[in-house]
Amino acid sequence: MNSFAKKFLFWTPRVLCILFAAFLALFVADVFGESSGFWKTTAALLIHMIPVFIIIAVLVIAWRREWVGCVFFNVLALYYLFANLRHLDWVMAVSGPLFLIGVLFLVNWLNKGIFKART
Repeated sequence: MNSFAKKFLFWTPRVLCILFAAFLALFVADVFGESSGFWKTTAALLIHMIPVFIIIAVLVIAWRREWVGCVFFNVLALYYLFANLRHLDWVMAVSGPLFLIGVLFLVNWLNKGIFKART
């Protein structure tokens, strides 16, 4: 595998994960539409950001240990799929990218072992 393919395979799941975290963070903006005070709005903002913080924390761990990203993102995609079967449009928007990121971390993890064996 050439250098470009290695870099592409390394960076794609990480960049997609960052973009997915930013996508989830967009949904947090609805707390500003409520007419609550400063502290209630801040608390609601932090509570709504918990999934984003979890995604970022797993990305930090999966940056070097790709198998963690593979397992976490695929399990999370399956959980969201089965928890929201009545809303397939939500499932495609959330579980689809999670599954793609998980599969890309899997491919990266499997190829990482091949790279070490060949070099």
